Amino acid sequence: MTPIAPRIVVDEKVRFGRPVIQGTRVPVDLVIGKLAGGMSVEEVVAEYEISRDDVLAALAYAARALADEQIRALP
Repeated sequence: MTPIAPRIVVDEKVRFGRPVIQGTRVPVDLVIGKLAGGMSVEEVVAEYEISRDDVLAALAYAARALADEQIRALP
């Protein structure tokens, strides 16, 4: 298991090495997708048995990942 951000880890044996909430099998992209789909933080916490801090860590990780992404417009 390799920590890649606070509360976020990757392990090739868990979810094929996708980023997950530490101590769970809940992928970060699932958490973000559920929030984007309209679930509240409280609903995500209850549904996946994670903490509010875990949800906020997933959001912070996603924000950093997007901030590092480079997109170039083609002419």
